[in-house]
Amino acid sequence: MADIYDNTILCNKCEEKLQKAHAIRGGFKLRSWWCPNCKEQTIHPADETIHRQFIELKKREFEVKLRQIGNSWAVSIPKEIIRFQEVKETKIIRMNMEEPGKLTIFFSKIYE
Repeated sequence: MADIYDNTILCNKCEEKLQKAHAIRGGFKLRSWWCPNCKEQTIHPADETIHRQFIELKKREFEVKLRQIGNSWAVSIPKEIIRFQEVKETKIIRMNMEEPGKLTIFFSKIYE
């Protein structure tokens, strides 16, 4: 399926050809177009949607279960976070203790 980002886009105000660019919002690198004439930037709609989903997830506080399994402990990760991170059957995560009481989990993509 073709992506709109691969096509030539014209400014809806001045009909000038838009240039590809990127915008950084909250750690996200969003694809965008920039009009050299109007000096306006337009964010790719798919990237904007993903960014909004992240903002909504970030606002929520999840209460999850902690269980002992053998000599280890397991934490349930809410399905909304799993879906957003596009976790499949094989996913590697990294975690570390940032400070007492604060555990950080990093999701890594596996490229096949």
